[in-house]
Amino acid sequence: MKKAIVLGATGGTGAPIVEELLKRGIETTAFGRSYQKLDQLSMDLGYPKHLSLKVGDVFNIKELISACEGHEVIFNCANVPYNDMHTKLIPMGEAVMEAANQLGAKIIVVDGIYPYGRRTTDHASEDHPKNPHTKKGKVRLQYEQMVFSPRWNKARKMIVRLPDYYGPSANQASYLGSTLDGIAAAKPTVFIGTMKVAREFVYLPDAAIMIVELAIREDAYEQNWHIPGSGVISGRHFVEIAQRAAGTSKPVIPLGKMGLSLIGLLSSVMKEVVEMLYLTEEPFILSGEKYERLVGPIPMTPYEIGITSTINTLMKRNEVKKAISSGN
Repeated sequence: MKKAIVLGATGGTGAPIVEELLKRGIETTAFGRSYQKLDQLSMDLGYPKHLSLKVGDVFNIKELISACEGHEVIFNCANVPYNDMHTKLIPMGEAVMEAANQLGAKIIVVDGIYPYGRRTTDHASEDHPKNPHTKKGKVRLQYEQMVFSPRWNKARKMIVRLPDYYGPSANQASYLGSTLDGIAAAKPTVFIGTMKVAREFVYLPDAAIMIVELAIREDAYEQNWHIPGSGVISGRHFVEIAQRAAGTSKPVIPLGKMGLSLIGLLSSVMKEVVEMLYLTEEPFILSGEKYERLVGPIPMTPYEIGITSTINTLMKRNEVKKAISSGN
């Protein structure tokens, strides 16, 4: 791979993939809706010479073709808000797949675990049955079926599936985004779901390594792949590590169904989280055996190191914002 483009480059998964590609000396284009956010990403990375920025609409096939032309690999990290998933996810995916197909490109689609539904085993392989019982899970299964449709006979595609994730780029798209932002700012914040049950989270820089490793292997395409985390950890322990790194003890309040329903009266996005709470009570743990067979050892940054690094980065970012706002 000599040249790649990342759609949704400023998002939670897009930014670390851009960074990983650049680390490998791959000429990379970051594609997104906001030039301001793209420029901020470039600045955060030190304005790399191998990075180009492209503003465009991921729903616009002509803009996608223009941006993606000349790139061997397309990483689709673009997503839609929870409350728009039922109406916008498939049209977005079809636009991206059509562009990849017309260009005869390879495409890696970043997705989650919603299509599986409830777990039937302790560590789920890629062959785990897909029996979604939620609206979002059913839409995501339709999304997978669309990606692997024979319509796209000129594109080579794969789907990589992540559990919930964390890292400096994990914004509100992640359950942990607001939690870590609040802790880093030394403010009271919330934790979605129970804090007692041990769950799996993947550190985004680790995920980016695995995704790029798969992208460079010809025999990885036309398949689903799991991107597992570094084992399981309870929300309580996760928060304790983050608070220790931030030097704060401000309260972190767990939000269950009732709390989310109340917040949902004011936020359409949070209202849509309620049906996915089962994943916080019945964790779905991913097996990485398939990845290990093809690629090798899975990068697993210990939670203590990953969480501390994330908090430190968020705190530095807050200091810069304060300095800018104060004119210093």
